[in-house]
Amino acid sequence: NWSGSLIVASLIGAFGSSFLYGYNLSVVNAPAVYIKKFYNETWERRYGFSVDESTLTLLWSITVSIFAIGGLVGAIIVTPVVKFFGRKCTLLLNNVFAVTAALLMSLSLLAGSFEMLILGRIIMGIDAGISLSALPMYLSEISPKEIRGSLGQVTAIFICIGVFTGQVLGLPEIFGQESRWPYLFGAIIVPSLIQAVILPFLPESPRYLLLEKHNTSEAEKAFQRFLGKDDVSHEIEEVLAESRVQRNTKLVSILQLLRTRAVRWQVVTVVVTMGCYQLCGLNAIWYYTNNIFSEAGINHETIPYVTLSTGAVETLAAVFSGLVIERLGRRPLLIGGFGLMIVFFSVLTASLTLQENVHWLPYLSIFCILAIIASFCIGPGGIPFVLTGEFFQQSQRPAAFMIAGTVNWLSNFAVGLLFPFIQAGLQTYCFLVFAGICLAGAAYLFFVLPETKNKTFHEISQAFAKRNKVTLEMQEMNHYPGERKSSAEQESDFTSSMDNGETKKGIV
Repeated sequence: NWSGSLIVASLIGAFGSSFLYGYNLSVVNAPAVYIKKFYNETWERRYGFSVDESTLTLLWSITVSIFAIGGLVGAIIVTPVVKFFGRKCTLLLNNVFAVTAALLMSLSLLAGSFEMLILGRIIMGIDAGISLSALPMYLSEISPKEIRGSLGQVTAIFICIGVFTGQVLGLPEIFGQESRWPYLFGAIIVPSLIQAVILPFLPESPRYLLLEKHNTSEAEKAFQRFLGKDDVSHEIEEVLAESRVQRNTKLVSILQLLRTRAVRWQVVTVVVTMGCYQLCGLNAIWYYTNNIFSEAGINHETIPYVTLSTGAVETLAAVFSGLVIERLGRRPLLIGGFGLMIVFFSVLTASLTLQENVHWLPYLSIFCILAIIASFCIGPGGIPFVLTGEFFQQSQRPAAFMIAGTVNWLSNFAVGLLFPFIQAGLQTYCFLVFAGICLAGAAYLFFVLPETKNKTFHEISQAFAKRNKVTLEMQEMNHYPGERKSSAEQESDFTSSMDNGETKKGIV
């Protein structure tokens, strides 16, 4: 099932997309001291006096958090972009944002302009917002249902690899020095250029070509390339079965999707999983890591190297999830991941509270940090993106990813904004808040989420039909109102188009 084209498409697509998202999450940590010094020197050169501490803190906070604002913009514009350009071309064009951002950020020190760095961060956020919707959409549409979950986990794996790469390149021996920190941002160009060179030689999503562009011959060729075989009649029949439901595939708007009763619980489930993805406390873990390592007696100069263990554990856990997701399923990994996070958050709270009285408890805190990261990456770290691609029909998918992306980035921004206040008010007990969020998410998924492993998009819609209190026929009419051709008529249209080698709009 893993053809060469499928492997290359997933690896190159993720390397130029989700890898950069993960990289930009961690890349600002190592040079933070040097960047603040650059801000102060620039301010003093312009105005003749040093910037006050509160203004410097504000500038740095804007630099870090504006990435999420850019991500929100990218999530909002992704629907019209993927509709007009397609999935693959959207990933290609998105590299313009990445290269532009890399040039702005890497040249900011030379130009003496911290505004360039801030502008680059928001443009890089737009790139991330588009890629975290377009990439899972592309991967879900090019993969056979038997490996759709594993292929979808490539997104999460490369996010983790990106975080780890940012940590490695930020070491003092590489780019973590005052004179070299701009290279950390210039390195963003490399994955973007590699994707821009290789991705054009791979096909567009065959489902997009058939259901939205009505290009039968190109869809057939795309299936043959991605599946590595000449006979793709079974796969085309699966898509045709969906096309029988969809007489005219017209992309629905967000408002239409929210008002569609037949997908009500799918939308709610996506909102819950994406909200918990950001609100479950992993960002808080990154905030506490250096402090906990210091409390454990680790030398300050050694902490950056020990921190690499968190990135390594994150990557290994994501790879493990990708290997077992098609055997265990989405549901056990997602609920189990949240469940383990509840346990380790509770232990971490007790350990941090009592560590001044028991000398060995700081080491338990370190273990809990690594265990929470691993638990997150096993399920909650990647499966929400997979589910968003599986829950919705072709015409609904862009709007669904836009909703998921909006929730994702708003939650990301909320954590960055509110966590310092939560931490100041609750101290070490702040992790109980995240344990409560994980508990609520796990409980919801236990009662609502069906297993989607090895199911077609049509079968997943059937699984939700009863909960949405609609019959399958009502669901189809609700999705695609208007007069519909009979199955026989549509199959006749499809066969005729295949025989003549022509593209006909009457196929779907």
